[in-house]
Amino acid sequence: MSSPEDWQLHPGISSRSLPVRDLQMHILEAGNPKNVLILLLHGFPELAYSWRKIMYPLAAAGYHVVAPDQRGFGRTTSIKRDGAYPVDYPITYGENLTPYRLLNLAQDITILISALEHTTAHAVVGHDFGSLVAGCCTLIRPDVFKRVVMMSAPFSGFPAPLFSEDAPGPSNKGPHAFPPSVDQELARLDSPRKHYTSYFSSPQANEDMCRAPGGLHAFLRAYYHVKSADWSPNNPHPLSSASGESLALMPGYYIMPIDQTMPETVLPYAPTREEIEDNTWLPDAELSVYVSEYRRTGFQGGLNWYRCLIDKSGQLAKELMEFGPLGGRIEVPAMFIGGAKDWGVWQSFSAVDKMKELFVQMGDANFILVPDAGHWVQQERPEQVLQRLQTFIAETES
Repeated sequence: MSSPEDWQLHPGISSRSLPVRDLQMHILEAGNPKNVLILLLHGFPELAYSWRKIMYPLAAAGYHVVAPDQRGFGRTTSIKRDGAYPVDYPITYGENLTPYRLLNLAQDITILISALEHTTAHAVVGHDFGSLVAGCCTLIRPDVFKRVVMMSAPFSGFPAPLFSEDAPGPSNKGPHAFPPSVDQELARLDSPRKHYTSYFSSPQANEDMCRAPGGLHAFLRAYYHVKSADWSPNNPHPLSSASGESLALMPGYYIMPIDQTMPETVLPYAPTREEIEDNTWLPDAELSVYVSEYRRTGFQGGLNWYRCLIDKSGQLAKELMEFGPLGGRIEVPAMFIGGAKDWGVWQSFSAVDKMKELFVQMGDANFILVPDAGHWVQQERPEQVLQRLQTFIAETES
């Protein structure tokens, strides 16, 4: 197993773990702890390490910068209720899903602030699934999270607590719920397809990826490649509807061939040896950190986040109704950053418009698409992301 000392991080970035609720949470950290706090939340399949290129520059600009391995990822582990010892990996498919629900993930981050001896976060920045956590944090505690930046995945609010006509109790419908009818519609296409969310929620997904043909390194190299700007077929645009025909315009890593695994879907488009040698944003030494960590932990912790999106129990809606009314718009300063070559920005029909409506201070001016960047925008184009973040924070401070 590699260690943070082997990760070739900037000397100003350190690694440690601290107790947060039922977790022993691993964080990467930079800057003076007395400075105001910026939190960086990764997505899937990523780690705190995904922020390595912008952490120290933000710290040098006068911030306390912290990137956690979120619940189910990396070096963050669960602690037994009696505090006796940490529960190590692997996480199994039968794991209790309650800790992985969006509201609980946001509570993890809220309590992390106190564990770091802060009372507020000057900004919370989330990428991919971390964008949904960041948006949720701001929605439930705008007094704690003073600014929010969502990256690559729009956050447009909680699923509405509607009642299903064919189920006893609230359904999990809404902007971030996954309706089963989507897969049914995709399966009826001339070239039958399935949604990646349903695949990631399946019992076999973790094993498929851990035991990918050619090995884990080859799979992750192909997966990061096809979702980046390096893969020329990525030419995203807003969808015209939420229909199966419209969704099927997206690449296979989002709308998959019905009989394929994720490795089978992406490996045919793996980069050439020359493309790998020319890759400056994720050279093999850096990719090897992800490979080492996911070889040790597996993917199931992160996959459990996706399982919560299609959970038919209605538990998320129940939790929100117990939490209290969460209507209205969010007043804190907000920005969205995506890659111009990232289908993730547009994968959910109308989500961008709903996000702009939800966040009062966003609008078109703070909706940024970085040229020549794909899904991994803060890794592919760290300088542009850093400049946008610093400008946004400075302008909203003044």
